[in-house]
Amino acid sequence: MKKMWFLLAVGALSVTGAAQAFQVVDDRGVTVTFAQSPQRIVSLLPSLTETVCELGQCQRLVGVDRYSDYPLSVRALPQVGGGLDPNIEAIVALKPDVVLMATSSRAGERLQSLGIKVVSLEPKSHADVRRVLEKIGQVLDVPDAQRVWRVIDAAMSAAAQSLPASVKQTRVYFEVNRAPYAAGETSFIGETLSRLGAQNIVPAKLGPFPKLNPEYVVRANPDVIMVGDRNYAGMEGRPGWAGIRAIKEHRVCVFPVAQSDVVVRPGPRMAEGARILAQCLQKMSGRAP
Repeated sequence: MKKMWFLLAVGALSVTGAAQAFQVVDDRGVTVTFAQSPQRIVSLLPSLTETVCELGQCQRLVGVDRYSDYPLSVRALPQVGGGLDPNIEAIVALKPDVVLMATSSRAGERLQSLGIKVVSLEPKSHADVRRVLEKIGQVLDVPDAQRVWRVIDAAMSAAAQSLPASVKQTRVYFEVNRAPYAAGETSFIGETLSRLGAQNIVPAKLGPFPKLNPEYVVRANPDVIMVGDRNYAGMEGRPGWAGIRAIKEHRVCVFPVAQSDVVVRPGPRMAEGARILAQCLQKMSGRAP
């Protein structure tokens, strides 16, 4: 009788183990199969690192890219180089169950050839952020990962409602890189600006983060310019830019590094990013020429 109970118990465990197996389809369209939720994770994109931690699973991270610096606890983790071209040997040495990375990373195929599971996710819009939360929640076996999105969404609505009517229709140029690359209407930054009531001088047809001819910005003549401190140097000295309304009237918001990192990462701190952009719009709307 005892032997029969033992066999039944083993059978039950086998069924339970089989039930834990699941699949995730990543942004490459690749189906990744897991026998169980991974416990050792390497993240090669700051927004994905932040998402893992926001879902309460920071303890599963065993390595990150050099730019993942939030929350503070991840700064103590081994760094495996840049997200686009990381140190493969360093990743392998960490024995991860899965590596989370951007679709643009060049490391995916190499890691897979070494038997390491890869999930590629690259959020570029609000819808992407919501979808990625769901995907990572699935990988981590975290129920109701969408609760994080609901908090983000509600906070962005509150930020929009906090702004005076004078902010509405303000024409904004947001520079993400001094090439210059801009945040267009279809980027997550552009979508946040739209929710706040601002008008983006970079239309959807140019793509999420297009490289612009500097003359384009001069002709568009924005009311407000938003730029990170890293990219601000020399902006006002560009040919013709001294005549842009935003520069002439000192309506330029220069975000310090900590704020800039929040604003340009499409992840769980997007609500904080919306508040930073709203503060800029409110401040600039009340500034006399």
